[in-house]
Amino acid sequence: MLRGLLAALCALLLLLPAAQARTVMPPPLIIASGAEQPIVLQSLQVSGEISGGMAQTTVQMVFFNPNRRLLEGQLQFPLLDGQQIVGFSLDIEGRQRPAVPVEKAKGRQIFEAIERRRVDPGLLEATQGNNFKLRIYPIPANGTRTVEIKYVEPLARQGKNWQYRLPLAYGDRMRGFDLTLNVHGAMAAPQASGSLGAIGLVRTGEQYQMHVNKSGFAASGMLNLLIPAGEKPQTYTQLRDDGTWFVTEIPVAETRMARSLPKVIGLLWDSSGSGAARDHDAEFVVLDRYFKAAGNAEVRLTRLRDRSEPEQSFHVASGNWSALRQALQNTAYDGASALGEWKQEADVGEYLLVSDGLSNYGNAAFPKLAAGQRLYALNSALAADASLLSAWAENTGGRLIQVSAQTIAAATQALLSESTHVETLTAAGASDLQIESHDAKNGILRIAGRLRNPEAQLTLVMRQNGRLATITVPVSATAPAHPLAAYLWAGYRLHELEANRDLHRAEIRRIGQQFGLATAETSLIVLERLDDYVRYDVAPPEEYQIAFKQLKTLRESDVRHARDKHLQTVIEQFQRKAAWWEKDFPKGAAPPSKPPVQEEARYEGRPHVNAAASVMQAPSAPAPAPAISARQNFEAGSNYSAKSKVDSDTASAAPEIRMALKKWSATAPYIDRLKSATAETVYAIYLDEKPGYANSSAFFLDAADILLEKGQRDLALRVLSNLAEMDLENRAVLRILGYRLLQAGAPELAIPVFEKVRRLAEEEPQSFRDLGLAYAANKQYQQAVDQLYEVVLRPWDARFPEIETIVLAELNAIVATSGVPLDTSRIDPRLLKNMPLDLRVIMTWDADNADMDLWVTDPNGEKCYYGHALTYQGGRLSRDFTQGYGPEEFSLRKAKPGKYKIEANYYGNRQQVIAGATTLQVKLTTGFSSSRQKEQMVTLRLKDRQETVFVGEFEVAP
Repeated sequence: MLRGLLAALCALLLLLPAAQARTVMPPPLIIASGAEQPIVLQSLQVSGEISGGMAQTTVQMVFFNPNRRLLEGQLQFPLLDGQQIVGFSLDIEGRQRPAVPVEKAKGRQIFEAIERRRVDPGLLEATQGNNFKLRIYPIPANGTRTVEIKYVEPLARQGKNWQYRLPLAYGDRMRGFDLTLNVHGAMAAPQASGSLGAIGLVRTGEQYQMHVNKSGFAASGMLNLLIPAGEKPQTYTQLRDDGTWFVTEIPVAETRMARSLPKVIGLLWDSSGSGAARDHDAEFVVLDRYFKAAGNAEVRLTRLRDRSEPEQSFHVASGNWSALRQALQNTAYDGASALGEWKQEADVGEYLLVSDGLSNYGNAAFPKLAAGQRLYALNSALAADASLLSAWAENTGGRLIQVSAQTIAAATQALLSESTHVETLTAAGASDLQIESHDAKNGILRIAGRLRNPEAQLTLVMRQNGRLATITVPVSATAPAHPLAAYLWAGYRLHELEANRDLHRAEIRRIGQQFGLATAETSLIVLERLDDYVRYDVAPPEEYQIAFKQLKTLRESDVRHARDKHLQTVIEQFQRKAAWWEKDFPKGAAPPSKPPVQEEARYEGRPHVNAAASVMQAPSAPAPAPAISARQNFEAGSNYSAKSKVDSDTASAAPEIRMALKKWSATAPYIDRLKSATAETVYAIYLDEKPGYANSSAFFLDAADILLEKGQRDLALRVLSNLAEMDLENRAVLRILGYRLLQAGAPELAIPVFEKVRRLAEEEPQSFRDLGLAYAANKQYQQAVDQLYEVVLRPWDARFPEIETIVLAELNAIVATSGVPLDTSRIDPRLLKNMPLDLRVIMTWDADNADMDLWVTDPNGEKCYYGHALTYQGGRLSRDFTQGYGPEEFSLRKAKPGKYKIEANYYGNRQQVIAGATTLQVKLTTGFSSSRQKEQMVTLRLKDRQETVFVGEFEVAP
């Protein structure tokens, strides 16, 4: 496993300001790899450039893979509030190639497409809050990869010094360790302390330098550097193509005044699964001091998780809040985080939100507070969305308060008192002003912006000790240059946009691309080949720009031609399916079979049989249907409903069909205990078992099934929602969650999940199909049709063959059976044809680069599968999906009497990570696209290649 990479990143990236100092303990992070032996951090080189109250740290890591196979390395890691990654590079052909910004969904699409070709990509993306995911491919067998990450941060004040802290807990002994720190413009020699021992800094010209070089070194502990700071405002500038940016540091007197506390307090307690990772003891100490200061008050407690719980009222008398404390201590942390799912009350004086800010469920906007109502956010978690919490709080005049066992006094002071607060900020000669915080942090205000004139002036109106004071600060273009000024401005602006990030996605994306940052809308990517930069239209590093522009011009005409050809190809595929549907197939006994013709080798030796060539017992396929005009198919127009046409076409000859699904049952140790529990005790037993299976999606799926069986639907939905907490922005896990919510009859909850999946993976047609079907389940038929037609219009990667014809069947079924007029004016009329079926089976799965097969055996004993896609009686299987997700579709217009057996087979995968069990969803439908439509769905899991399971059967009456 990538323990070395994990330890190094966490150690180097978790730099803690003095006011937030705590033990650096990385949270449990998900690392996906196929390593039989741990990957080793072979050498480490760290360099830091410190100037004024800002620092830039560059970390270069060399990793050695002792395994006999190449691997993909993947991990997640957090940064603290204020830290910002500004660079990422990967070794390509012996040199470090810098990453470039790319739209987030596009970046993931490119990485995974190139990875399938066994080429070198690297991707760094923000997941949620200040959490990041790094993906590197490949780490060669018995070889090395070199990764370099660069990040910036504002330094905290400790007394009259700036404080720079560098954790050194890397874990294993390294072959080489090199550390260089340069301190520019210090008024006196910095003082170093920590686990490296007594190390002095040597003055070299205008800077002080520290250099440490060791071999066979096992680093540990912390390096702490105190740098004398000035007491006057200091401005730094950065000249870029987009203007002259500045950042001004303004020291202010540390004055605080106790604030009056309200008599009605709203306490919003994050009780989601991730809440268990918070430091509750530290939170209780701070709250104890808060309630003692409040004296007598009413506290209205609202627990937040997948949905808010009913409000509870507690009375605090003379600071005694024991009843409330006991209730909080009894909290069972479970479910996802829907932090906007609560209602503001006018008579509440202020709100306390105790949370990590990782809001990952539903689409409710955070409630708007009334004038004068403040929100104070308390966070004690290391992995948190501090930017979002801070933005919510500061928008109300409150603030984010970081809580830890080491900062109780500072957190209490921040909660109970008022510090220097900037009421208004204006400028003459400067624009685009952004302030780090309206409240002074450790005696410092930081303001960034863009100069419009060579000389400018900032005017601040501040409240100190209840009084207003005005100060002016000059800003000059001749101030010392600093390479971080523009990056700090970008960070402050992104922080402000966080309060309503869904409304500002485009601006967040522009800032990420302008400054080369990993944001909620952009990622950083490294590609090996220039052709890939051209193929995916990603601007390469500067040195490749000329060649890139030349190749791009040649490729643009090819892209236009491909787009024009796509719709015509879909129409031809749809017409072939229509010709199959219109043909009458024999329903008697099948003639003797012939062996299938194997046309081409499938991956890992599997034969791939073309559908047209694999008809073992079927008569010759019908000739292609002639082109269908709009008038031949449907009368042209903006609205279409075919309900009457469906009924007349199918009702008179509808056979009686019974469906029977085999309930899939897991064999995990917890199953028997949960099943034997009563409806009243099963949730408590689930909570008892949960700590041992916190990272198992299967556990939550199984427990939710059992809760549903026992009539505990609300608790089942809560348990299911834990999937949203497991792996931030993992679309495979989110898809499973969405499917199971649909299966549980909660499409209104599935829709926001699938909307998030669509944002994460617009390059995959399943993202639009899943959302469209969720809309249809929620009776939002127009939105359903619009989403499904996106699958038809967009060109897709070749690993999604003919998914358009599957989706067109579902689109036409919605139009035909919705019972309401729908706008189909944007749909090509040649694609509007409803094709009802007696039997339909759809199978999807959650694993990318995995091959699952749908098998259907009819009453003749004839099996329809990827190698035999058309049966004697007309059973038709869609194209084979060998690289992930599906859907695979079995269709039969007229079913002969007898039993039809449905099976699922796990053929194999070619993932570069260790794959767990693959979750499959199989839906059986009778009377598809007609008024008699009925369906059942089952979820099952397959783990081993060649594993085959019986799913269920249809029985058609004579």
